[in-house]
Amino acid sequence: MAKFAANLTMMFNEVDFLDRFEAAAKAGFEGVEYLFPYDYDRDELADKLRHYRVSQVLHNLPAGDWAGGERGIGCHPDRVGEFQDGVGSAIEYAKALSCPLVNCLAGVAPEGADPAVLRETFVSNLRFAAAELDAAGIRLVTEPINTIDIPGFFLTGTAQARSIIDDVGSANLGVQYDVYHMQIMEGDLARTIEANLEAIWHIQLADNPGRNEPGTGEINYPYLFDHLDKIGYEGWIGCEYRPLTDTVAGLGWASRYLG
Repeated sequence: MAKFAANLTMMFNEVDFLDRFEAAAKAGFEGVEYLFPYDYDRDELADKLRHYRVSQVLHNLPAGDWAGGERGIGCHPDRVGEFQDGVGSAIEYAKALSCPLVNCLAGVAPEGADPAVLRETFVSNLRFAAAELDAAGIRLVTEPINTIDIPGFFLTGTAQARSIIDDVGSANLGVQYDVYHMQIMEGDLARTIEANLEAIWHIQLADNPGRNEPGTGEINYPYLFDHLDKIGYEGWIGCEYRPLTDTVAGLGWASRYLG
C-alpha cells in the first residue's frame, strides 16, 4: 500500500514552518516533503525529523530564484555551473536528512531559446545529477508540470519525461508524477500511471481545479488510490495541495489512509 507524506510547503500554513513537522506527525503522517530545505540549518531539520519520528521523503534541487519567479534551471544553457553546484548542496542536505529522493525541476524555457539546445542541456544536467546522486546513494526524479500554472515550463508530460530519461541513459533517474499537473496536461491518469509504473518513483496529489485536497474537484481519488494498490505502487504519495480551509479540517479524505 502506498504511504502518504505531508507537503510542508503547502500544508499546515497556519503554523511556522519548523512547527509543521509536529503538526504533520500529530495528523498521522509518517513522511514529509517540501520544496527546499536550503534556508534552514541541516541539523535543526534533522532534529525535527527524529523528534517527531517522520521521514523526509523528498526535496527539490536548488531551482534558481524562486521568490523572483524562477521555477528551475535544469534546461538553462547559461546556468550549468550553478546547476552543478546545486547538486552538491542537495546531496549535503539529503544525506543529513536521510532523504532518499531528490527532484529536478526543468524550469521555464528561456524566451527565444532553441528547444533542441534546451533539451540537450537538460539531458546533460540530468546525467550529471543522476551520477552524482547515485554515488551518494540518493535517487533522482524529474517532474512534468502543467503550463497553465507555469506558462512555458519545459517538461510537460509523461511521454516527454520518459523520452528524456531514455536519452540520459541512467538507471538512477525516474519520474515524479504529479496527479494534479498531469490531469491538466494529459488526463487518463489510471492507465498512464499503470503504463509507466516502473518509472514512477514518487507521486504527488491535489484535486483539480483549485489545487485543493482530494474530494474538492473532478478527480476520483478513492478510485485512483484503490488502483494504485491494485497495480502495486508502493512508493510515497506527497500531498502537495492547498487546503481549502484549515489543513486538519480538510483531512477527512485521508482518514482511511493515515495512522
